[in-house]
Amino acid sequence: MGKEIENVYLEFKDGIVTSASAQKGEELLNELLKIENANRMGEFPIGTNYGITQFTKKMMFDEKIEGTLHCALGDGYKITGSKNESAIHWDLLKDMKVLGSKILADDEVVYKEGNWVIPNKD
Repeated sequence: MGKEIENVYLEFKDGIVTSASAQKGEELLNELLKIENANRMGEFPIGTNYGITQFTKKMMFDEKIEGTLHCALGDGYKITGSKNESAIHWDLLKDMKVLGSKILADDEVVYKEGNWVIPNKD
């Protein structure tokens, strides 16, 4: 296993990290973000496999667990149309089913505690 960084908090503006902190490994987090374009969003998928029920610490498996957010910083996959180029493609994983977990877009909650939030636009 590689080095772990835990309880990461990232803020983005226009796909670029503007603020970062971590409960464990914050120094490493900040060093990685200094790598050219490593502070850019490379991918942002949400896991949808309800058949996977526990974490294994194998990223290619865990990133598909239902209710997880798998965010990659740095290099993006060209096949998806990404123009990000960086020396690293760094996967981060968050269990979004945890109480208080949420994803905001334009200051509105769009995903909360493992569920999509459909805004009422009446």
